[in-house]
Amino acid sequence: MNELYLNGAFVAPEQARISVMDRGFLFGDGVYEVIPAYAGRPLREREHLQRLDNSLKGIGLAPPLSPPEWSLIFQRLLSSTPKADQALYLQVTRGVAPNRDHRFPSQPVPTVLAMTKPMKPRDLAVAERGVEAVTRDDIRWLRCDIKATALLAAVLLRQSAEEAGAEEAILVRDGLALEGSTSNLFIVREGRLVTPPKGPLLLAGITRDLVLELADVAGIPHVERNIEIQELRRADEVWISSSTREVMPVTRLDGALVGSGQPGPLWQRIDRCYQDFKADLRRAAA
Repeated sequence: MNELYLNGAFVAPEQARISVMDRGFLFGDGVYEVIPAYAGRPLREREHLQRLDNSLKGIGLAPPLSPPEWSLIFQRLLSSTPKADQALYLQVTRGVAPNRDHRFPSQPVPTVLAMTKPMKPRDLAVAERGVEAVTRDDIRWLRCDIKATALLAAVLLRQSAEEAGAEEAILVRDGLALEGSTSNLFIVREGRLVTPPKGPLLLAGITRDLVLELADVAGIPHVERNIEIQELRRADEVWISSSTREVMPVTRLDGALVGSGQPGPLWQRIDRCYQDFKADLRRAAA
């Protein structure tokens, strides 16, 4: 990382400073986004920024920058390694407020951060073998549609999966499988793709929506509805999706095989569509 953006200036990471009284540091009072960029082109930038605005609205904070202003920041940050695949991270907190008061400051001055990091190369072993997931009770709050920086519950759940030797924890609340600790959830049953509907108990994933669009183009029938835990366990295929993971096939769930125990045929179709979509984005940047 050559530089990052902080509160109107581009600075070296070692020179970046925020106050210990920042509400993001003290309370996790802020929101964030992660945007994958291929060959310098952010994937679904408009949709990510719209979700950022939705999250800001959810916590009662006005957007500090317009989409064109964000775009200029992204262009500068991505220009240092224009041909590399990178992940843009942007975060907005409610800023500095004295005396560690839980109440909102009357005139907040947000702290605005943006930076990049290299994207991990696609792991070909995932396409060959898939990944393992475990189910866990959803211990998070009731506004999971807000992409908040207060991620302790998700951190604990993801760590629980790590300690079980799994890639992800699929979260269950009131008998329904909702999403992963850091991903959205899909299953395949009898040739139909199923994903839980949007709502306050899960994050409206940008990659999730792209998968549904690609399914339309590929002629894969799909529906948004609740997934009961028993149906999850009987699924022919299980997938998880996120901006940096793309779409991963889950081939083992709580130690049991999912379907044949290999990445399924519908996942293979969607994965080809997703890789073609990325290739088109790279060609547009050339």
